Amino acid sequence: MSTPASNFSQSPTPSHEVAVRQSADLSASAPAKAGAWAAAACYLLWGAFPLYWKQLATVNSVELIAHRYVWTCVLVAIRIAAQRRFGEVRAALATPGRFAVNALSATLLTANWLVYVWGVNTGHVIETSLGYFLVPLVNVAAGRWVLHEHLRRLQWIAIALAAVGVALMIFQIGHPPWIALALAGTWGGYGLMRKKSPLGALLGLTVETLLIVPFAFAFLLWRESTGLAAFGHADARTHTLLIGAGIITAVPLVLFAYAARRIRLSTLGLLQYLAPTVQFAIGVAVYHEPFSRDRAASFAFIWLGLALYTADNLWTQRKKFRAAN
Repeated sequence: MSTPASNFSQSPTPSHEVAVRQSADLSASAPAKAGAWAAAACYLLWGAFPLYWKQLATVNSVELIAHRYVWTCVLVAIRIAAQRRFGEVRAALATPGRFAVNALSATLLTANWLVYVWGVNTGHVIETSLGYFLVPLVNVAAGRWVLHEHLRRLQWIAIALAAVGVALMIFQIGHPPWIALALAGTWGGYGLMRKKSPLGALLGLTVETLLIVPFAFAFLLWRESTGLAAFGHADARTHTLLIGAGIITAVPLVLFAYAARRIRLSTLGLLQYLAPTVQFAIGVAVYHEPFSRDRAASFAFIWLGLALYTADNLWTQRKKFRAAN
């Protein structure tokens, strides 16, 4: 029979239980914090992309995207080879479910890139920023109707305000803002597919790239055969920028995929509008694109929706923190 003293020594003290629980909470939150930092970094990089693509405005948009795929493929292949993970790549391509998810995500990514580069290089930087301002709310809607996440009242109001902003823009310009809507839809869909994909950041990007790069390479060969290709016929600066497209493509995409697997889709949407904020500032301050009062009114509804959405998320996280402590 044990003494009271020995019983006490074998059972955890309240302070010990609290310490263990706090340690577990910190361990559980570490991946989410890392994911949030990765998402913020990738969105800031994406926000500055117009400055890069404008330097290649004389190159055909489809050719630019083809180069993005080819040089990104070279970069990730080197990384995969260094890690000896080609077996995982083959397994992913051989699994029907993974193949389908990554084929769809690669298709959505390609469409998004094409629309974005074309929009930037034809003087629609502000409208491209609008598309990415809409993505957080598209993510919230996808979280509700696809992933069955619960939406709070302010989130519903935020979506409604964004819809009003888009409707007002349609009324003002006489047609939907197709660039913005295409970017919001394709990128929202890509984020959803990355959320569903079981593949990690680097492996997922590698599989997506391998699925598209044969078409990209074939297009570049065709451009070369017709004498229209920029690569091999442009100056050294253009060649450097084309090759650099692989680096500036791979780094934020790996960061995004890393983040998408570690934080909620709604949190990903919260951080996403860092990119369009930077893009919008570049469009107005650097490239002096027109921004009328009528257009500002449309943006105001969308920004108000984002503000409500942000406030709701911060308030909810604060309540959860208080409840946990």
